[in-house]
Amino acid sequence: MADTSDIAAADARAALARLSTPADWSRFRRERVDAATGRRSAVLMLFGPADGTDGEHPVARDDAAVLLLRRASSLRHHPGQIGFPGGGVEAGDEWPTGTAVREAVEETGIDPRGVELFAPLPELPLAVSNNLVTPVPAWWRHPSPVHAVDAAETEEVFLAPVAQLLDPENRRSVTRVRGLKMPPMPAFELDGRLIWGFTGILLSSMFDTLGWTRPWDETRHVEPRV
Repeated sequence: MADTSDIAAADARAALARLSTPADWSRFRRERVDAATGRRSAVLMLFGPADGTDGEHPVARDDAAVLLLRRASSLRHHPGQIGFPGGGVEAGDEWPTGTAVREAVEETGIDPRGVELFAPLPELPLAVSNNLVTPVPAWWRHPSPVHAVDAAETEEVFLAPVAQLLDPENRRSVTRVRGLKMPPMPAFELDGRLIWGFTGILLSSMFDTLGWTRPWDETRHVEPRV
């Protein structure tokens, strides 16, 4: 019988569709954000074929990519950092999927008709901006052109190949930020970009849950330039 991780690797969409099972969110500290005062937000974890073709057929893990963006360096929160499209809930949103898709459209220009949504993951805290964030996994059945819609908010939009994210040579640990020692957190170095913080932890936890993670050297440290 085939290993479940092998099955998940053979069909990335099917693996994401089953990701509703709670992952290991032990790196997140829920008590740091007050549910009564925290702003509720959602992010779209949109995966699809790395070559931009239609995703109506099975796509292997190593042939998939995830949509990411770099926030404008002038923003108050997380300036210049790489993350998923997303933002805070607004009146009229269907929570949380509607919020995640609306924000992705506003930030990257995706055509929402080509996006298949899966069950949202458990709510996670983002203490630095007092947000409670719900990740929404999704599959790009019909990829559409994307770009940084508003330069005041987004510097670039790009696809990060899953194969490169999983490559042990691209894995890092962040243990210092602005010279201050931090609890180790997973990060990815990809084509001169550093994916760390909330996004790095979320990607790493998701890969662990799916059984996609390849052994990597957690002693290879990097300090973000912030």
